[in-house]
Amino acid sequence: MEIAVNRIEATGIVAIVRLSDYSAAVPMVEALLKGGIEAVEFTYTNPGAGSAIEQVKSAFGADILAGAGTVLDPETARDAILHGADFVVTPTLKRTTIRLCRRYSVPTVIGAFTPTEILAAWEHGATFVKVFPASSVGPRYLKDVSGPLPQIRLIPTGGVNLKNAADFIRAGASAIAVGSNLVDEQTVSERNWASVTSRAEAFLTAVQDARSG
Repeated sequence: MEIAVNRIEATGIVAIVRLSDYSAAVPMVEALLKGGIEAVEFTYTNPGAGSAIEQVKSAFGADILAGAGTVLDPETARDAILHGADFVVTPTLKRTTIRLCRRYSVPTVIGAFTPTEILAAWEHGATFVKVFPASSVGPRYLKDVSGPLPQIRLIPTGGVNLKNAADFIRAGASAIAVGSNLVDEQTVSERNWASVTSRAEAFLTAVQDARSG
């Protein structure tokens, strides 16, 4: 578990893949890896997420951290783990899902919003807490929450883009989660992998610059 946690924190980016078609999962992940992103979340809003995780792990092995997103219950978490998921992401605080993942030593990114929810998720064993929707409050909120709760690893999600990525890192985020601003339906359908790689490099640079500055 600690290896996965350290890798997510070191790179500082989780790519959220929420697509209607996961058939291009392998070349898409290859493009992200070329851009320096090692953690990719396939959301279970598409029932093919488990298969995509399995294909990606088969293709890249330990080079990629393939996670399951939009996990609403422990049953879905277990399905994802059986398909090889390296981490599990939820949109809300579900204690039974945290317990299931801890049983299998799989890191979690648990959705929460208020300080009370964020602390509750952490106290119940969340590895990271996903501050969602971050677009509603912005980096200043993350900084305010981090003040009294510096021990909690926060990952802002929702509305993270190149303009605010560095601000979220400077505000105390352990990592950022980026969705359609990194991987979107049109780019994938056009198989424009060079664009995916370029975006990944830009986000990685933003994170690195924020940390060094």
